[in-house]
Amino acid sequence: MARSLAHIICKRISALPAAGSSGILRFSTTVPNDPDTHEDFRPTSKIENSGVSLKEIVEQDVKENPVMIYMKGVPDLPRCGFSALAVRVLKEYSVPLSARNILEDPELKTAVKSFR
Repeated sequence: MARSLAHIICKRISALPAAGSSGILRFSTTVPNDPDTHEDFRPTSKIENSGVSLKEIVEQDVKENPVMIYMKGVPDLPRCGFSALAVRVLKEYSVPLSARNILEDPELKTAVKSFR
């Protein structure tokens, strides 16, 4: 009985129009460079405040970690399909990995692209 009830509930929820849920997400998004946000409440990057250049951070990450992934999100919560697939494959083969979220700092993404 409980299983069929859960099945019915899930089926009805999935049948709801997607437009109905967009109103919820509209209020939960953040704009990091919003001019109306006081400076004390804006997100800060730990990398920017460390005094170390992004190039040095990328070099250090690559030297210290056998497998380093610069990904969208974090391994436990990837934010794109490619990142999720990469993490899943590495975990399947028990490869120890380190990761850094490039969505937190757009300049880090640029530094990774220029790294050789």
